[in-house]
Amino acid sequence: MGKVVSSVTGAIGKVVGSFTGATQQAEAAQQAAGVQAGMASEGIAEQRRQFDALTKLMSPYVTAGTGALGQQQALLGLGGAEAQQQAISQIEQSPFFQAMAQQGENAMLQQAAATGGLRGGNMQAALAQFRPGLLNQMVQQQFANLGGLTQIGQASAAGQAAQGMQTAGAVGNLLSQMGAAQAGGLMAKGGINRAVFGDALQVGGMVLGAKKAGMF
Repeated sequence: MGKVVSSVTGAIGKVVGSFTGATQQAEAAQQAAGVQAGMASEGIAEQRRQFDALTKLMSPYVTAGTGALGQQQALLGLGGAEAQQQAISQIEQSPFFQAMAQQGENAMLQQAAATGGLRGGNMQAALAQFRPGLLNQMVQQQFANLGGLTQIGQASAAGQAAQGMQTAGAVGNLLSQMGAAQAGGLMAKGGINRAVFGDALQVGGMVLGAKKAGMF
């Protein structure tokens, strides 16, 4: 009996809904909600694409900064004595250091030969101190150069983090809009269905009243 009543009520509701335009209104509400939710979904995908593109663009700078920081730590001995010695040896054995050392020593020898002090004790002491002093200077310079890369990497990482937070906020807003659109569509459909059911009851009451009055 309940199924029969529900079926009859549903049929009446469809007829009344079509007559009053409520059915079309419910479908339009759902379509509008679907369009809004779809646009929000596309917005989320675009936000993620842009963040991925930014991450890819900044990745070389972050990687360079991370590597530079590691080399700075090695030069300071934070990675252990062996790592520190290896970092200093790389500078000492580099072609740049060897060229600078050779040029400096040649200049000192030429000056000593011109002044007659080639075999003097002072000259020998100066030569003995030249390479260690040059090495110390180049270690300090290398540390400063690495510091520039470290700062670039830090700034790039901070930029990525800030963009990540911004993207997360934008995605969260779009998700809220999507949920609101879907919920609004469902609520609109429910409200219209209730209105249609009320109209159906009213029409049914009118029909019964007319029948009792002997109008048909």
